Amino acid sequence: MEMPATLARTGPIEEVERAYRRIAGLAGNPVFLHVVPREAALERARWLERLTDAEKKRLPLYGVTFAVKDNIDVSGLATTAACPAFAYTAGKTATAVQRVLDAGGILLGKTNLDQFATGLTGTRSPHGACRNAIDPAYISGGSSSGSAVAVALGVCDFALGTDTAGSGRVPAAFNGIVGLKPTRGLVSAAGVVPACRSLDCVSVFAPDCATAAKVLAVTEGFDAADPYSRRPADPVSFPAGRFRFAVPKPVQLEFFGDAAYAVLYADALRRLESFGGQRLEVDLSPFFAAQELLYAGPWVAERTAEFEAFLAQHADAVHPVTRAILESGRSYSAADAFRAQHRLASLRRETERVWAAADVLVVPGAPTIYRIAEVDANPVELNSRLGIYTNFVNLLDLAAITVPAGFRPDGLPFGLTLVGPAFSDCSLAALGGKFHGEEIAAASDNVRVAVVGAHLSGMPLNGQLTERMGKLVRATRTAEAYRLFALPGQTPPKPGLSRVANGGRGSCIEVEVWEMPARHFGSFVAGIPAPLAIGTVELEDGERVKGFLCEEYAIAGARDITQFGGWRNYMKSL
Repeated sequence: MEMPATLARTGPIEEVERAYRRIAGLAGNPVFLHVVPREAALERARWLERLTDAEKKRLPLYGVTFAVKDNIDVSGLATTAACPAFAYTAGKTATAVQRVLDAGGILLGKTNLDQFATGLTGTRSPHGACRNAIDPAYISGGSSSGSAVAVALGVCDFALGTDTAGSGRVPAAFNGIVGLKPTRGLVSAAGVVPACRSLDCVSVFAPDCATAAKVLAVTEGFDAADPYSRRPADPVSFPAGRFRFAVPKPVQLEFFGDAAYAVLYADALRRLESFGGQRLEVDLSPFFAAQELLYAGPWVAERTAEFEAFLAQHADAVHPVTRAILESGRSYSAADAFRAQHRLASLRRETERVWAAADVLVVPGAPTIYRIAEVDANPVELNSRLGIYTNFVNLLDLAAITVPAGFRPDGLPFGLTLVGPAFSDCSLAALGGKFHGEEIAAASDNVRVAVVGAHLSGMPLNGQLTERMGKLVRATRTAEAYRLFALPGQTPPKPGLSRVANGGRGSCIEVEVWEMPARHFGSFVAGIPAPLAIGTVELEDGERVKGFLCEEYAIAGARDITQFGGWRNYMKSL
């Protein structure tokens, strides 16, 4: 696979400093289970910067920051699979991670997950649920929840996860990023705690398809240490500007009442047609029949086989939902396993008709999205719904990529999944990149605004952003030139941000940068009451965006809360 140019935007040291500032802003969202000490990451960055120009050019991931899901080994760090009682210190780094390091990557830490990589919600962790990057009341998707959120919030340039039944695609769809699930065996799984060893894939989360493709180019390759690793094969290719795409028959589409997702899916199909795609309706019955084998068949016993000994001694340490799934595998016999393998082979043969007629299958990344509270109340059924467009992919030996494809009126993302035959990874990434580029171009009239108080995620006025199709771009800080004040007499409570005069003493204040269509910006500004106003705010990396500022008269008698570093910390202190 051809590798694009280096990804790092600035020098490695600056990249690391920026990443650790963002990690510090994750309080209340358990994205990371282990953070590499800041000084260790900086030492790695300093070593990279000391390389000669020629040496730097030979590193395709020079200075790029990344994170890995905590079921993937890194030498000297604990691997827990989100189960503290299972923890061990890895003696060797997983092949995929080592290849990233050898290419110049800088590891930031290990991320949260649905325990033992079992689940699609991001809520099955003893460390707490990872919260959606756009709206913290909603699930982030699993099992690679922490990896997806770390990328979506701009903490790292990309992250590695795993994908057995959709864990590398559903979280991407729910957080507005790209999730690449390679062909099984294309990337080594040596050093990965298995979920279903015969189906597992190391997946890539990235902000765009070019980055995901570059990481795949670095990590792919045969590895004798992985018994399921595959030797290179001829790629399955199709042109991104002239292709045939299959879609389910209308009666087979299910959105569980989510009309907004249904509209976004239909819009995405029309956009594919607009740049050369030819649509074809197909019967997805054999695909759906195959996916039923994953959790209603003996492949559950493969999970049981991996953890049976641990479960026998530490049952109480396993999440109740995960434990029930693992224990259910004991009910299948060897005869059941062979019958299921024969059934799957027959279904795979039936699906070949689709690939004879189409280059790619296009399905929703997920049928809908749920609030964390909804999943907590009904964990099994809602989790099962989320995998209807993903569970069959690895069983049928297919490749897939999920790309952002718009937003619901409340600002929550919708993802589109492109599925192709094994070894079609390059063509899928190219088509995904073309589609995502079209999506970005369509949203080029967006306005970015920095919010500092009651409009932050989870705060009382955040709905004024989401109802205008606002989406969270990143959490960051202002330049070191501002002071923050608690304004008296405000309902709900609000702060005032003020830029200090030349020579004055300012500080960096935590903010969130949101983006909304320009057509909604006017109504948003019109609803802002005095003494607040919209002006230009300088961020710590030099970017200037529109943002909340306060008129000077209002801060004369207000309490200076700059020392708290941001509104969230101040509110927690009350």
